[in-house]
Amino acid sequence: MATSAGAPQQQLEVGLKERFFRYFQHEVTALQEQMVRLNQIPHAGGERNDAVDHCLAGIERLSHEVKDASSYIPAYDQRTYGEAIKALSEKLQTIRNSFAPPKKFHFKTRKNASAISLSDAADLAQQNKLGVPGYQSDTSNVNSSFAPTPLDKLSPTEEKTEQELFVNKNLEGAKDEEAGNSSAIRKMSFSNANSVSISNHNGVHIILPTSASHATSSGTVSNLRHCVVDLSSPTTNGGPFAGLILKNIKDSLIVCGQVAGPAHITGVENSVIVTACRQFRMHGAKNVDVYLHCSSRPIIEDCEQIRFAPLPDTYVTPDTSTSQNQWDQIDDFKWLKSEPSPHFSILSDSNRVKDEVWEDIVPGGHNVSLDDVLRAVTILH
Repeated sequence: MATSAGAPQQQLEVGLKERFFRYFQHEVTALQEQMVRLNQIPHAGGERNDAVDHCLAGIERLSHEVKDASSYIPAYDQRTYGEAIKALSEKLQTIRNSFAPPKKFHFKTRKNASAISLSDAADLAQQNKLGVPGYQSDTSNVNSSFAPTPLDKLSPTEEKTEQELFVNKNLEGAKDEEAGNSSAIRKMSFSNANSVSISNHNGVHIILPTSASHATSSGTVSNLRHCVVDLSSPTTNGGPFAGLILKNIKDSLIVCGQVAGPAHITGVENSVIVTACRQFRMHGAKNVDVYLHCSSRPIIEDCEQIRFAPLPDTYVTPDTSTSQNQWDQIDDFKWLKSEPSPHFSILSDSNRVKDEVWEDIVPGGHNVSLDDVLRAVTILH
């Protein structure tokens, strides 16, 4: 009787250990990707320093989470995680050192041969029987995020005005002089850019043109309120984003398009997100509908009222139609009980946005206002 009674608890502990391992590997991979891209971030304006600080905060947070999970992770597994975190810290320090110009009479320090590499840490984890079926190492790129000014602290004069931004109503490339018209659609020109960054807008409809297909090495969309942003065109006709970051967004529709790597969503409220990605990670979000195609298990934490649905047919490509889709296999890393998490649900068929809305209303047009789009996708009522 004692054995049978203890079996459910043992199964729960095994499930928690495997879930944490998936989470840990996901976080390590994401931090590696962010560090790889640090040398591509402009140093001017402190953007690179912000990205470095973001990596440091991520490593520190991961270290604390390993300590928090110590109640169900064996000691030898904790040591393995600790070695991986140490390797992350050393890698970041090496990258930071490479940013500084060489000084006279400065001898280059040899690499510490005893420092464990990330790949070695992963191998060690597997040797210690931490392995989870289906785990694969990942080295794809993603743009680092940074801590923007909160939306509620932005003044009207701080709204970002981009040199290459113009208002366009007919979607054919002609500039419109009525820039103050809230029903206008904005297209952005990225003729000289290698990445996409859209930030600090209120009450605009932004469509990324096909001509931006060369700028999808990474993407960041942040500090938006009451907006519609459609990034799908260049990722459908050109190449997908290597990685995409959505941060501090309220009352908005974001059509992300195709993302070859991870999509990181932080601080999104009362919004709708549409994306096809390899990894999906959502943190600190509330009241969000997610239309998703994801080739790995989506991860959420510190979220409430998140509803998932499959990617609308309008945004399905040949690649997504043939690849694995785990849009409904969500892991909630802040819900470690055996019962289903109360923080997310599956959006019923009757409550999903209809195909004709994605096809006819979301793209906008002469007779479709911003509020018409937001109302059609149920953000406004």
